Amino acid sequence: MNNGIVIRELQAVDMEGGFVIDGFPYAGLANAIATESLINTTSQFELMGVLDSELFPPISIIRDEVPGFPARIFVNKQLKVAVFSSYLTPHESLHREVARVMLEWATEHKCSLIVSSSAVKTEEEKPFVIGVATTAEARKKLSDAEIPILKNGTVPGIPGILLNEGSITNTNVIVLLYKGRDTGPDFRAGAEICMAMSKLVPGAACDLRTLMSEAENVEVQMKQAEEEAGPLRDAIYG
Repeated sequence: MNNGIVIRELQAVDMEGGFVIDGFPYAGLANAIATESLINTTSQFELMGVLDSELFPPISIIRDEVPGFPARIFVNKQLKVAVFSSYLTPHESLHREVARVMLEWATEHKCSLIVSSSAVKTEEEKPFVIGVATTAEARKKLSDAEIPILKNGTVPGIPGILLNEGSITNTNVIVLLYKGRDTGPDFRAGAEICMAMSKLVPGAACDLRTLMSEAENVEVQMKQAEEEAGPLRDAIYG
């Protein structure tokens, strides 16, 4: 294996016209919590594949007695929804590669939309979710979901690269931005993002009460994984 990121598919899936959701953590754990909660509260998600790289920390994530790769792809075949889920935050040097692999996979599988998200810190008293999209079709999806559209701003990291690449390849990409005061745990932001995702992806319903409980548990698990992977990451990147 070289230093690039590879996808090791465990089963074939028909994703034509379907949806890809980016669950890699960035600017906090809200994005990863949202997608992990979506998997836990929407039934029939199956492990479809894993992402692997020599530059990922060598670690196995054990959940419910089963070991697994930290970066995985879960698919709901009925809804045609694929979630790129990760318990670990990728190093900044891998952001472009993560976005590239995700875009290539979505294109190869003829998916219709990629959805990503990020938490944005502001001084607003009332938290809310806004969106930004690459195409007129994607912007209409935001309008139909009654999600306000960002007029001016910046979106860094993996979500930003997805937007840039999507805009020049005419790929439908939506990034949801959670805005609120920098207080409280990430699972609250994750719950807000998950609810917004459910408005964009048909059939991906979120039960708020269950979601909040699941999201809080997911945050604890992810922070533990990040802490344990820290020394391994330091050994790779210095």
